[in-house]
Amino acid sequence: MGPLSGWPLSSSNRAVCLKAAAPHFQVTMRKSSSRIALAGAVLSLLAAFVSSAATAPIAPTHDDEVIEVLPPLAGSRAEARRQRKLLASQPRDPVLALGVARRYLDQAHELGDPRFAGMAMSAIAGWQDEATMPDGVLMMRATLQQYLHEFDASVRSLQDLLARPSPQPRPQAWLTLATVKRVQGRYADSDLACKQVAASGAGLHADACFAENAALRGDFDGARATFTRLLAGARQPPSTQAWLMTSLAELEQRAGRAAAADTAFRAALKLEPDPYATLSYGDFLIEQKRPVEALALLKNQTRSDAVLLRLAIAGAQAKTPSASTDAAEMRDRIALANERPEAKLFHGREQAMFALMVEHQPMLALELARGNVAQQREPLDLLVLAQTAQASARADALQDVGRLMSELGLHDKRTQAVLGKG
Repeated sequence: MGPLSGWPLSSSNRAVCLKAAAPHFQVTMRKSSSRIALAGAVLSLLAAFVSSAATAPIAPTHDDEVIEVLPPLAGSRAEARRQRKLLASQPRDPVLALGVARRYLDQAHELGDPRFAGMAMSAIAGWQDEATMPDGVLMMRATLQQYLHEFDASVRSLQDLLARPSPQPRPQAWLTLATVKRVQGRYADSDLACKQVAASGAGLHADACFAENAALRGDFDGARATFTRLLAGARQPPSTQAWLMTSLAELEQRAGRAAAADTAFRAALKLEPDPYATLSYGDFLIEQKRPVEALALLKNQTRSDAVLLRLAIAGAQAKTPSASTDAAEMRDRIALANERPEAKLFHGREQAMFALMVEHQPMLALELARGNVAQQREPLDLLVLAQTAQASARADALQDVGRLMSELGLHDKRTQAVLGKG
């Protein structure tokens, strides 16, 4: 299966630093939706998922009670504390607020922990009036909303930003808008944003943007040619090459070319073993019924929610001794998320995957997958919905998937095979 949504990596959460050819700007693309992360759609269904009885919310009994310990921030703790203290005294200093927010967002991507994205959002909370919000803060808010799968809110923030007069092009904003529209299954709107990426001078990113959409529509050959050309062109940073190679791998995966996808995933990880590509390759290995390789790939990764989910799925598939332990830990994390729904830790797609592949509850998985598709429509979302419909023996749900794919114009050999149209 494809990458997780909400976690570091759904298309909307995929953290890839793309440096444009023009030296005066840098574009950072978060691919969700989902490919990388996680907002909490359908959290009301978690109670049924965890237990038939309602769970009580966490209620601290005294001020110094420890509810949960977050992983430490990278870098100097003293510097992090200093910046937080300064921000508390100067909450409307945009340079300071953005510095703290970027630090937290980087940590969210690195660890696959969306709680840090919430902390980044708090860092820019000094501006409640959008009209007075600095451009950089508004762009950060849109990026965080995207990461948390608040896609409609992210679109509104981006459109407000792009409506402001500016002497400089805004490739970052246009590329983020193209990504969000793609995650929502609005390919024509994404194409329009890709055109503006090109007009902003980010030619490589615009070409890749168009190629992504072309591949989703089924033009695998044309998109493959574009990615191959971009990879063979002027030398790009390893992160950019890895992003292009991972996009090519996912294209091949959807085209039903497993051997080519495997080669591209390995090449991407050799270029830069980032969390998104690692998780995506892990999903591919699980999909190809190669769970032992998936476990080997993921065993040394930080046990984020995204990694733990895949360990639980691969362990169940391989029937390893640790499978039950990983599944129990995943179950506990979901229970904790249910006690703290404001944390938005788990997304419907990941819940559906766990319910189907580990808990063997296809009807619950179908309900979760349906709720998820109401929010985002990446290829993996449709694939999981089709798989849950098939496992539930719901012909009507399978027909719904077929209609939705037709409406979107989405082509994915994996989902078509589940629908019996492969």
